[in-house]
Amino acid sequence: VQLQASGGGLVQPGGSLRLSCAASGINLDDYAIGWFRQAPGKVREGVSCITKRVGTTYYADSVKGRFTISRENAKNTVYLQMNSVKPEDTAVYSCAAQILGNCQGGYDYWGQGTQVTVSS
Repeated sequence: VQLQASGGGLVQPGGSLRLSCAASGINLDDYAIGWFRQAPGKVREGVSCITKRVGTTYYADSVKGRFTISRENAKNTVYLQMNSVKPEDTAVYSCAAQILGNCQGGYDYWGQGTQVTVSS
């Protein structure tokens, strides 16, 4: 099982970025997929999650209204659309898959992260 996050980069405040989480070895629709981020010197925090099959979505208060999580089954990929980004969104973003599928509790598979830097 491999999860690969991509799409990070340097973006100006107020700009947009779309992150992708591509999977091999599993069907992402059978798992809840979460996005997490970790900034230097800070603990990892959950950003967003989409449940398996039904696709209920959850967001941290800090990103609600700015970020959107979605899943494209044909490409076995989950996206995180980041709009109106702020400097405090700067972090390494990672995706993870949860067998239980409800976005509650721990995750079973983790991917490598992608760096997002918000700066002018």
